[in-house]
Amino acid sequence: MEVIIYPDKEQAAAAAADYVAGQVKRNPYIVLGLATGETPLGLYKNLIEKNRKGEISFAKASSFNLDEYCGISADNENSYAYYMRKNFFEHIDIKLENTHIPDGSSENPIIACEQYERAIKGAGGVELQILGIGADGHIGFNEPTSSLSSRTRMKTLTEKTIGDNARFFGGDASAVPWHVLTMGIGTIMESEKIVMLAFGESKADAVAGMIEGPITAMLPASVLQTHQTVKVFLDEAAASKLKLAGYYKWVLSRKPIAEW
Repeated sequence: MEVIIYPDKEQAAAAAADYVAGQVKRNPYIVLGLATGETPLGLYKNLIEKNRKGEISFAKASSFNLDEYCGISADNENSYAYYMRKNFFEHIDIKLENTHIPDGSSENPIIACEQYERAIKGAGGVELQILGIGADGHIGFNEPTSSLSSRTRMKTLTEKTIGDNARFFGGDASAVPWHVLTMGIGTIMESEKIVMLAFGESKADAVAGMIEGPITAMLPASVLQTHQTVKVFLDEAAASKLKLAGYYKWVLSRKPIAEW
């Protein structure tokens, strides 16, 4: 796990975008795993600009999103399908038929999840997975106590996550769906490379547990300690409770080989 700390989230997002862009250039047919929420917006903004300038192309790429709410259509402005179109897909040259999001409106979520797993495998697996982290340490919608080997499935959100996501539903927690479809932790861990983004003081405890704490299902993101290639992009606020923050900065300043 490589911990990369920048003074603010704008610089961290820009650096993460440089790394992702480098991976897209290396393999134009890359399979991306994508996240939603507030955290990856800066990353997407930077990638959109690189695409606009002709520095990278997503024309041959494909993508799989981490999760989707149950019981709302893809046209609902609170769905993650809508989020992805408005914040990323409509602004780049990716083919929409090559983008995949769990079908939260499916009448049979079990079958929908099994089909999603097969689609990921059929695409050759995710090469680069983008992640954010919840304040309680969840990744995707794998809440605390989720199996560290879990596959794509339906999950019930915690009250904490529902409350955190209420801001996207006009502040009304009662409007947030209780259930979601999400890639499992085992599914996420099969990605070849992972980029984790975390910004703000509210994520500091979860970040510290993820990087320096024990590996436990009570903090699902801690499993990333066992993945071969994880780059964690943080701002100072999110890194504020790391005991070894100085060491991570020392290592970055003396990195022998530039990767992006």
